[in-house]
Amino acid sequence: MTPQAPDLLSKSELLTQDWCALLADLLQSRNWSLATAESCTGGLIAAACTDIAGSSAWFERGFVTYSNASKTEMLGVDTTVIARCGAVSKDVARAMVRGALQHSHAQVSLAVTGIAGPGGGSPDKPVGTVWFAWATPQGVVSEMRTFDGDRAAVRAATVAHALQRMTVLLQSESHCASTQATA
Repeated sequence: MTPQAPDLLSKSELLTQDWCALLADLLQSRNWSLATAESCTGGLIAAACTDIAGSSAWFERGFVTYSNASKTEMLGVDTTVIARCGAVSKDVARAMVRGALQHSHAQVSLAVTGIAGPGGGSPDKPVGTVWFAWATPQGVVSEMRTFDGDRAAVRAATVAHALQRMTVLLQSESHCASTQATA
């Protein structure tokens, strides 16, 4: 058996770094910055972004809003929305992403709220359920995903998907803008 070097990265960590690097390039090319609002990932998305040297050029701030009170206090999420829909919901994710923009100087933001496990799931919202929202100048996009695995796997998949989708959204907006400019 070959010993593993302690600094070798897992495949998911390498993919996350690749998405962060692409996202960094897209944001810097526009002179934009990103704000994150995280619940179930507890700051892992912000950590992945700030693992890149020079990230202060494009990463504006991260909000870790694990409790319902913090979602309200830091991001302005209405308590009636949380009570009506639950913290893990489309409406809360969309309110979080809007709040991240309103309470920062960023031009784009992303938000995640979910159930990483091992407990806390229900038949309607099983462990692994995560709601995502992304805000760009074109508007807000949201979606729900369900990830398999233990707590660490759900959180890692959430980080990777949040960064990947933000990158793809910005790439598609860039393509649409360049296509319209040449039309």
